[in-house]
Amino acid sequence: MVTIVGGGIAGTVLAGALARHGHPATLYERQANPRNGQFLVLDGRAHQALSDLGVETERLHAASHPLTALRIAYTANERTRPSEGHRLYFRDDLMRVLADFARATSAELYDGVSITDVDPATGALRAGDTAIAADGLVIASDGTDSVARARLEPDRKAEYAGQTVVYGTTNHPLRLDSEPSVLHFQGQLGTGVLPSGTFGHFWNDDVAVWFTRITQPELPPEATGTHPAADWAEAVRSAAPAITDLVDAMVADTDTVRVINARNVPLPGAQPPRPPIILCGDADHAITPAAGVGARDAIEDAAALAAALTTGADPAAAMAERRKQITEERDRIARLYEQRRR
Repeated sequence: MVTIVGGGIAGTVLAGALARHGHPATLYERQANPRNGQFLVLDGRAHQALSDLGVETERLHAASHPLTALRIAYTANERTRPSEGHRLYFRDDLMRVLADFARATSAELYDGVSITDVDPATGALRAGDTAIAADGLVIASDGTDSVARARLEPDRKAEYAGQTVVYGTTNHPLRLDSEPSVLHFQGQLGTGVLPSGTFGHFWNDDVAVWFTRITQPELPPEATGTHPAADWAEAVRSAAPAITDLVDAMVADTDTVRVINARNVPLPGAQPPRPPIILCGDADHAITPAAGVGARDAIEDAAALAAALTTGADPAAAMAERRKQITEERDRIARLYEQRRR
């Protein structure tokens, strides 16, 4: 028996994959209808992991938009690389596919149940005043502000990653001067490690989306969430002054934006994974959206845990190996980034 706390990408697909193989799984998600309006990109590795878990490729393709390339331009430094199976999703659409996948199995899914406490010694759960027995392993995939991680490792807290991220979707499909079906990144390099600002956009005949990453102090909670696009217009324009006409066209056709503080959950110094509670996805190793791999990392966590649990292997060892893989990959990317800046 596996109890999963958190019905995001990792938790939902893991519940469905386990139940699909006859392994009992119960999932608790605090939001009755989780929606946030953000979008994300999954690459070929993520799609292969989802296929291995049993999610139908046709359903994923129907809910997403294919990318032909990724173009990155900062001042005079420009490069384009072909897509490696990349597709753009609205997060709500991806979650709809994963929820349908899980609901088609024997997994027990409980929406609108907020787990407020976890006993690190026994794995017993509480939802407010209600005790919830968890017979067996607990997988905590309850996000960056994980209740389980706060109880297991109170000193390993989410940290601000130095950037505000603003997401926008235009009211109508727009035909722009840039190449369609390409994820474009345009911006300015800063004096530090992070660019001072980045404007990203994607468009095809059906949709046009954009985002801005701005290096600045962390916003107070009341400044995050959904806001009028006009409130952010000037800040968005300043992120990519070389393409202000394109930026203005997209922002002018956008009513509201979603604003977040990008945050990381540090892996160095983490306690080794061990039953009865194992952290998964953002609860264990959230990374800023600038890295572009957070959703893939969560999906690959789910795949590793599903493989271990359905074959009788050690899920704690599987997550320890995942941490090693993630750390090595992030270190490699950081070295490449430093080389390109020189």
